[in-house]
Amino acid sequence: MDIYEKINELYDKRRQVELGGGDERIQKQHEKGKMTARERIDYLLDEGSFVELNPFIETRATDFGMEKHKGKGEGVVTGFGKINGRPVYLFAQDFTVLGGALGEMHGKKIAAVMDLAAKNGVPFIGLNDSGGARIQEGVSSLDGYGHVFYRNSIYSGVIPQISVIMGPSAGGAVYSPAITDFVIMVEKTSQMFITGPKVIETVTGENISAEDLGGAHIHNSKSGNAHFRAENEEKALDLVKKLLDYLPQNFRERPEVKNSTGNEDDYRPDLTDIVPFDGVRPYDVKMVIEQIVDAGTFLEIHEHFAKNIVVGFARVKGRTVGLVCNQPKYLAGGLDIDSSDKASRFIRFCDAFNIPIITFEDVTGFFPGVKQEHGGIIRHGAKILYAYSEATVPKITVIMRKAYGGAYVALNSKSIGADIVYAWPNAEIAVMGPEGAANIIFAKEIAESDQPEKVRQEKIATYRQKFANPYVAASLGMVDDVIDPRETRIKLCQALEMLENKEEMRPEKKHGNIPL
Repeated sequence: MDIYEKINELYDKRRQVELGGGDERIQKQHEKGKMTARERIDYLLDEGSFVELNPFIETRATDFGMEKHKGKGEGVVTGFGKINGRPVYLFAQDFTVLGGALGEMHGKKIAAVMDLAAKNGVPFIGLNDSGGARIQEGVSSLDGYGHVFYRNSIYSGVIPQISVIMGPSAGGAVYSPAITDFVIMVEKTSQMFITGPKVIETVTGENISAEDLGGAHIHNSKSGNAHFRAENEEKALDLVKKLLDYLPQNFRERPEVKNSTGNEDDYRPDLTDIVPFDGVRPYDVKMVIEQIVDAGTFLEIHEHFAKNIVVGFARVKGRTVGLVCNQPKYLAGGLDIDSSDKASRFIRFCDAFNIPIITFEDVTGFFPGVKQEHGGIIRHGAKILYAYSEATVPKITVIMRKAYGGAYVALNSKSIGADIVYAWPNAEIAVMGPEGAANIIFAKEIAESDQPEKVRQEKIATYRQKFANPYVAASLGMVDDVIDPRETRIKLCQALEMLENKEEMRPEKKHGNIPL
């Protein structure tokens, strides 16, 4: 056998690996409306940029007939390539090979490419399509998962990690995506759950479909385990590209500043019409965001979960920013358990990857109720305080209307480290709303009056004039300036420019202990 025969043998073996589970299983994958692992990679990466690693790895297992099922490529494709010219590392599980189940060597392949991503400071993407642990390999498959989970954890905050759920993700398979920064799910063809419908029915007697248990809609709107949902696989992969466009390669870098025309007028007169002067009237804070950020750049995160707070990325004069905004359309913009979790994790991501945080505040307080108190609103609300206090990136707050009580403190107030706090002239900054405050402070006087309602209204007006305005806070340095709402974008552009080189250290320690 000469060298050319050996080369031909190499190409034959490579073609067998690339064929995965074979034509019949590939066809079944397509019939489900799903691409194969390699088709997904080809769609996601720049044309011709993919370099595969460890294509010839196979399982070492021989129990339960595994010696007859040496799945080519071990059920996962790994390697590196480029997205819009930027390097990324990734894996794509191949459902046509052993159902994409994770075994010892499958886990080893993923762990190896994760290590390379971290060493090179490059984002890591996981395309998940797996039936879970490979039962035939027993505890070795669980060990494989452990190696992946460990790397997800220690590389958190080092490089951005994005998971796309493109099929089943059951049992231990769900924990890797849960640790990553962003989870994208495909409607109708992807599910995540710890225990499947059959196990649940056996143990608890509950009857539920896989889609209703762990589909894209459930995890985007109810559990909050996923950040995005897409109607098909192509749109899910497009979301990966769009998301990466806002992020740096790693924690040492800053997001790229995009070209901004600079031709648009930064004076925004519509803001005075969008936000009603009357503090009890609702409005859509996304209309405020559209007025403030560069046109068409807002990318909402967790859009369908905890709608009383809006978070997401956008650009202001080409700079990436993270936005945290109360949404008066839902629960009057009050903070509850879910919105506290949602905001806190987003704030910590922005801080990890050098993304300035802008907070638009209009909050009545933390949401009251027995369910919230017994559910741990104290612990969950404390996460927001912790996240803002810990963050060292530029932090700017705009108080648009209400800023009451502990929620005012929690939402990036001066006392917990805000660099700049602006307030609109109609802002009410107080321990509580004038109505509640007057009822408490002047309770005896109101009760003893011949005209209690008249006295109550007088006391409410007195309290509002004395405390429920931005000037008391401004006189104490808690607000840096009271601004014309129409000049909000101008002020934010100036602040971002002046805070561009901000450096701030925290006390030396191993790590803090966030109230989880």
